[in-house]
This record gives sequence, C-alpha cells and structure tokens, in this order.
Amino acid sequence: MFAVTWAAKDEAERETMKRDRKVKIVATLGPASSTYEMIRDLHEAGADVFRLNMSHGSHDEIAERHRIIRQVEEEYNSPIAILADLQGPKLRVGVFANDAEDLIEGAGFRLDLDEAAGTATRVNLPHPEIFQALEPGSTLLVNDGKIRLRVEECGPDFANCIVVTGGTISNRKGVNVPDVLLPLAALSEKDRADLEFVCDLGVDWLALSFVQRPEDVEEARALARDRAFILSKIEKPAAVERFDQILAASDGIMVARGDLGVELPVQAVPPIQKQLVRKTRRAAKPVIVATQMMESMIESPVPTRAEVSDVAGAIYEGADAVMLSAESAAGSYPTEAVSMMDRVAAEIETDPTYRQIIAASRQTTGASVADAIVAAAREIAETTDIKAICCYSQSGTTALLTARERPNVPIIAITSELNTARALALVWGCTTVRTGKLDRFKMAVINAARAARAGGFATEEDQIVVTAGVPFNIPGTTNILRVAPCDERRIVKTDPE
Repeated sequence: MFAVTWAAKDEAERETMKRDRKVKIVATLGPASSTYEMIRDLHEAGADVFRLNMSHGSHDEIAERHRIIRQVEEEYNSPIAILADLQGPKLRVGVFANDAEDLIEGAGFRLDLDEAAGTATRVNLPHPEIFQALEPGSTLLVNDGKIRLRVEECGPDFANCIVVTGGTISNRKGVNVPDVLLPLAALSEKDRADLEFVCDLGVDWLALSFVQRPEDVEEARALARDRAFILSKIEKPAAVERFDQILAASDGIMVARGDLGVELPVQAVPPIQKQLVRKTRRAAKPVIVATQMMESMIESPVPTRAEVSDVAGAIYEGADAVMLSAESAAGSYPTEAVSMMDRVAAEIETDPTYRQIIAASRQTTGASVADAIVAAAREIAETTDIKAICCYSQSGTTALLTARERPNVPIIAITSELNTARALALVWGCTTVRTGKLDRFKMAVINAARAARAGGFATEEDQIVVTAGVPFNIPGTTNILRVAPCDERRIVKTDPE
C-alpha cells in the first residue's frame, strides 16, 4: 500500500496514490537515477523507499538526492523512507605493478603490509587486523570469491598462502575472510563521518554493513542518538551465528545475499534467508531481502525467469521489502526494474496460495495487552466485512505489531510523528498517515474514518477496526479496540462524548 499524509479534514480528503500490494520496494539511487524527473518516475513506478549508498557519491551529491526525495514526498503527499547504507570496513588488496596478475592453482601467494606494488607472487594487504586474526588453514576470498586462498603460514604482518582457486587478481579487489571473527569495528572513520552527515540531513534508516556482533549495532545507535532507526545487514557468517542478539539490538534487518553468498556455500543462502526472515517477522521488525534480485535488468529491459522467481520467493516468505541495487542506481532501465518488481509483487499477492503461506507462517507471540489487541484486530478483520485496520502509533510499535500479523486488509498507521510516518513506509502493508496530537478516542476514530475514506480503502457505508492506547501520546500503551463506521455522523451519534 502507498504512504499518505494529512493532518486535518481538508487535507484528509486530498487525492493520494495507492499501491495494489503490501510488500514494499526499495530502490537504490545513483548515476542513473539522480535527477528530479527520474526519482519522481521511480516513486510513481513503485519505489516506497530510496536507498542512498554511502560507498558512492560525495556528500553534496547525497544531499541533493535527499532534497529531491523530500520534494517528491511533498508534491505527492506521501511519506517516503530514506535509507542511508553505510559502507562499512571495506577490505581490499593494494595495487599491482602491472595492474593485474594471474594466480595459478597450487602456486604460492603472499599477502603482507609492504606497500610496494604487487607482483605475481605477493601484494599489499593494508589491514594489520586481518593478520592478527588469521590462523593456518584460514580461507581468504578475493574478488567476490572468484579467487580462493588458503593460509599456510602467517604472522603479524604477513600471510603465506596456497592458491586453491586461481584467477585474475587486480588493483584494489575486495577481500573476504569467512571463517574468522575479525577484530574490526563495524564503523570506519568514513562511516562515522557519513553517519553524522546523514543523520543531520534527516534520513530515516541507517543500514550497517558487515555487522558481526550486537556491539556493532549498539555503537551505531549511540552515535545516531535517536535520529534514525538502525537496520543491520546480515552478510557475514559471524552475523548469522549471532543473529538472535543482533536482531534484538536492531530496529530492522537486511538479508544482504551478496557477501553472504561469497562467504558461505551458495546452497546455504536460501535456507538462511528463510530463517532470518521468519525470525525477524516474529520480532515484529521489518526485513529487507536484497542483492541481485533483478540484476539482468542492469542491461536488459526484462528480467530472467529465475530472477522473477527469486523476487516471488521473498514475497511468499513474507518479507517487508525487496530491494534493487545497481538495477536502479546504474542500470539502463531503472524505472522498468521498479515497475517489474511492482507487477510481480501485485501478482503474487493475488495468488490464493500466498494467503495460505502467510497464514501458515504466522507465529504465536507474546502475551502482552498490545499483542492481544493486534491479534484480535486481525481476527475481526478477517472474519467480518472490515475494510481496514487503523492503528494509532506514536513510536511505530503498534503498527509493527499489526504488520507482524500480516492481515489481509490494509493497515493504516496514524501518527503525529513525521519521523515515524516516514520510517513506517518500509513496513509491510502500512499506509502511514500523519495527524495532529489527539487527546480523545472519539477524535481518533473520526480521523481514522477520514483516513480510510481519503485513501480509497472504505466508503461511508463500510466499517473499520480502530486500535489505540489510552491515555494518548504515550508510546507502548495500546489497550483499546473498536469496530467503527466510516460515517462521521454515525460515530458522533454512537459516541457523543
């Protein structure tokens, strides 16, 4: 569903766009998608969230993209979530005298701290922390795993290796260390500067790259100081092993299958993806499935059948969002990629099997009052003729709990907090509505009825479910549920107070 905003009755009746799907689409911006016209077109085509990749682009370029997104948000009367993806500690080899060398299987190859240009037998690896953690038998992967090295001997400033899988190694290729917990902070000095910059700019989500431990998340949260929600990218085996603790420390999760597929056997990635999605859903936190979802559309106007099946699989699993990377950032067909993902999602969600899978994967959770309220709201909506569930949520928690239920009716999340409204644009099924602060439940019901009508979810003849917490404006107090008409006159008549 699409995100809309309004605060008063006249604004509530403004026309808004509406999505015919519940899963959200994240589109990465880059050289192919940095103009107002392109960002507007991507939003119209289906992008609910825009990703700013801090690995590329200057601060001035990032600030301009942010400005354009907020302009589109204002013009379309729709909160848009902005996700700033921090680069993380990139591990790369140095440069070669000949720019590249061919490594032969079975040959020896040395990595060291010597800054001299590389040869066919050695190259600089300017990361002493890697040498500190290596042991004989450790594996080093170069160039997205195309080259595999096994450590035979190592010290504080070198690693003598055997080439297990050969190939061409060239300047500044990335290095992965899959079977070692590296003594690296998740935030480099660049990341710290970028974090402060984007938080001041006003992004809604921060994505942390190469998270290994919950302490990485806690460090970022301390630096963010409640200016953005924290989303952890799971792309290392160490993160999978400590996933429960990382999930508890995070506001959301990205299953980043690129590096995960490099550092783990590729056949292990699909079951891990399913496990992570299900655990994150159970925790009532948003989860994004990312990387290579429609990669062929970087150069082709249509995806492969396998890519369509991959996107469909993530949707059937109940992921909150699916993400485009280079497809929208640097490809030749950015709007087509978003539009295709939109059409795939809409098709899957009309499949009766989809509802069966979602219902079967729903898990019984906590026994708090809020848990009971949102579960009851879904039950009522699915067993009677209810058009939408409207939940008042200052912090977003009630909306997240409602989304965890994966109801088959729209979720209208109403909040007075702009940051909450924007952040919830990432969450499955949520249409976010901004209103003024309320102090009476009757006004909450009236505003919910206006929201449902203005969004095209209901008419005056229909009914909605309204949930809220009394007293108002106190996070975490969801304790009331009402089935209400969408006709304000009937609301006033039945609740004159």
